[in-house]
Order: sequence, then C-alpha cells, then structure tokens
Amino acid sequence: MSPVVNADWLRELCLSFPGATEQIQWGSDLLFKVGGKMFAVTPLEPARVFLSFKASPENFAELTERANIIPAPYLARAQWVALETKDALPSAELAALVRESYDLVLAKLPSKVRESIGKKSAGKSATVKRPGEAKTKRTARKGRRSAK
Repeated sequence: MSPVVNADWLRELCLSFPGATEQIQWGSDLLFKVGGKMFAVTPLEPARVFLSFKASPENFAELTERANIIPAPYLARAQWVALETKDALPSAELAALVRESYDLVLAKLPSKVRESIGKKSAGKSATVKRPGEAKTKRTARKGRRSAK
C-alpha cells in the first residue's frame, strides 16, 4: 500500500535530505530549502495547488503534459511545476521528483555551501584535517625535493 501523500509525508521526506530546512513564508506556505534556496513549497491552507517543486527541463516538459500538473505560478520560468491535486503522481514517483528538485537546487549552490552540507550530513565520521597535518606533509615533500 502506498503512503498517504500529505503535508506530513512531504515534511518527513524533505527533511530527510542532508541540510534541508523548513520555513513558513508568505503567510501560510511551507517552504523546504537547502543552503537557503527553496526546492519545494506546499500551502498549509486550502489553495489552488498542493505542491510546487523544481524539475529538470526534460521532466518539466513531460510533467506539464500530464493531468493535474501545471507550470508553477510565478516559478515556471525557472522550470518549476505545480501539482493541482495530492494524487497527481504516485507517491514513489513524487518522492523521486522531489529528491531531484533538491539535487538540482543543491548543485547550483556555491561549492563551499555544498561542502558544508556534505560535512554536516557525514557527521562525526567525516575526516577532519588538522592545520598542522597539511603543513607537515608539505614540509616533508619540500625536504625530499631539496635532498635530491
């Protein structure tokens, strides 16, 4: 049985992505962001659309040909689509498309922001270089070269 697609399901999905945050904006819209940039929006009050998210150019063209999926108001020029109903897509396909939206937005972030998100998601298992280690290795290499 497929999960019930609603704001709680969407919230759980989006917040499972590394570095994802949520914020209420524009009165009653729940935005999901990564690195300060939004990748999905859902209204918390009854509205014309259930969910908007960024799509690849190929998926944008294909999705907007389907029933109950339209170019997202105000965001279509940036390749965003809007679902007019909760059941416009099967939950598994929707989850994959929301993840793609996250990945598309993440890829456009500055490299330092992406690295920071990657380090946070890796947690304690991330390898941390100590300032002295890099210097020592460099100094050792210089010493080998001058000895030749």
